[in-house]
Amino acid sequence: MIVLALLWAGTLGFLLRYMARQRELALQQAERDAVRDRRIVELVKRVDHYQKSAVRVGDEVHELRAILAPMPDKLEQLEQRDPANLSFAQAAKLVGMGATVDDLTQSCGLTQAEAQLMSKLHKS
Repeated sequence: MIVLALLWAGTLGFLLRYMARQRELALQQAERDAVRDRRIVELVKRVDHYQKSAVRVGDEVHELRAILAPMPDKLEQLEQRDPANLSFAQAAKLVGMGATVDDLTQSCGLTQAEAQLMSKLHKS
């Protein structure tokens, strides 16, 4: 009988210790879950912020494209309106192709000083 009582007391002690350890593990897991949930919420906010930023950048790029799209046509119109400007644009293109100062004065109607300036500006 004493052996049974000791066995029962030992089993009861073991069971109580096991249940206490399980409660402790459950509390630790709950704390880890809470930390993980807070981190997930933080990451969701960051992703949302990045998405909104990307949309804003996309909208701004779209606006810039709309602004810049007509620029080549406008530049061409301006070059065609002002003959002096046309000769400078033409001179810049010729310098890029390797024209000399004399070539610029003859083909574009520039003075020697203007041709030298254009050559120095557009060679690099």
